[in-house]
Amino acid sequence: MNQRVKRIAGILLAAGASTRMGKTKQLLPLGEKTLIERVLVEALNSELDKVVLVLGYQAVEIKKIINPVSPQPKLSIIENRQFKQGISSSIIAGLSEIENTHDHVMILLGDMPFIHRDLIDLLLRRYLQSGLPIGAIKGKERPVHPMIFSRELYPELLILQGDVGARALFTKYRDQVCLIEPEGPYDGRDIDTPEDYAGIQISLKNQVGKQNNE
Repeated sequence: MNQRVKRIAGILLAAGASTRMGKTKQLLPLGEKTLIERVLVEALNSELDKVVLVLGYQAVEIKKIINPVSPQPKLSIIENRQFKQGISSSIIAGLSEIENTHDHVMILLGDMPFIHRDLIDLLLRRYLQSGLPIGAIKGKERPVHPMIFSRELYPELLILQGDVGARALFTKYRDQVCLIEPEGPYDGRDIDTPEDYAGIQISLKNQVGKQNNE
């Protein structure tokens, strides 16, 4: 396998309007960083060759917050002006940035604060080893994010519609999916509501307390 085939880009989706939260969740503070900064830093420090951050709602304000993180050669920040059409529009916008340069794409969600670079790298490596066109982390009941797709599925990703994402491809190609068991604890929670945010803040405080006692 030549080096070009191994190149994997990540698309970090952070364009949503946070309607259930009632405020811009990408900018919610979690520890010493905002939610979007936490996920972005992990993606940039992973083995992904490139990271495309897709913004939409409150893009200008989010860019101001992440400015200290953003001057990195592997990061591209784009704005999806069609973000109201759903998550599929952000996938298409991100994929359009890398479809001619990268043969695999990993989709990450900007509202999952516990996604770690080690998990990203584990998925990346095991997926490449499998030779299959689709990969994902194995959740309790179904494939969960991050998810990864090969170039042969780009045409189908580029015609997605609405707010459904790429999950339908896992059903269509169920016999061609590489599911990866996390090594160690995996917290795949995302933040959609004030209740979600409160619960994750408690988890973070507990983590800090445990580290301080060790």
